[in-house]
Amino acid sequence: MSVSLTTVAFDADDTLWHTERFFRLTQAHFADLLADYTEPDHLHERLLEAERRNVGHYGFGVKGFVLSMIETAIEVTEETVPASVISELMACGRDMLAHPIDLLPGAGDVVETLSKSHRLLLITKGDLLDQERKLAQSGLGEFFDWVEIVSHKTPAIYERTFTQHADGPQHAMMIGDSLRSDILPALSVGSWAVHVPNGPAWALEQAEMPKNHARFVALSSLSDVLSHIENL
Repeated sequence: MSVSLTTVAFDADDTLWHTERFFRLTQAHFADLLADYTEPDHLHERLLEAERRNVGHYGFGVKGFVLSMIETAIEVTEETVPASVISELMACGRDMLAHPIDLLPGAGDVVETLSKSHRLLLITKGDLLDQERKLAQSGLGEFFDWVEIVSHKTPAIYERTFTQHADGPQHAMMIGDSLRSDILPALSVGSWAVHVPNGPAWALEQAEMPKNHARFVALSSLSDVLSHIENL
């Protein structure tokens, strides 16, 4: 197979820095706050239903998560949730939005090294202000030639981004932790894709692993990306 890889794109949350674990910690606190009203498993199911309903309205990120928790709290308490609980959930959201960035192992070295030989793009979804804050605090912004912050990642997004800011999808690689958002849509437009999981995937991001795809590989560590690209 003739290879001409000129562009490498990265996802941000849980690919370059930790994010999901803060959602899980907040969700555990949410269960504690509502322990007098419902069991944790039931609360988790109701919250997931709310997130699934609301993602099209609020998008991905902390703000939509907090609004879904508030909606769920109102539902499971039959509209009797104390104002103090609502206030605490809002405070949790502010804490999440202000949390310092914690880079994943190898993220800085991989990004800096690849920036010397490839065009680098960051393609991430979520709240614009929050994603801009995290990128600025990460110290990685200077290495990217283009940053794309979107509400959803679709094949059309990858097609447009790789065409306008690179040499086309066939010469680009997408690296991320989400099969649904990072891997499958990138493969569908002819790009390479590298899956680097970071713990259990959020239910709305789960999908089946591609099988026998020439342009796909799953790696256990972000640091393994360098040798993978070198061996292409």
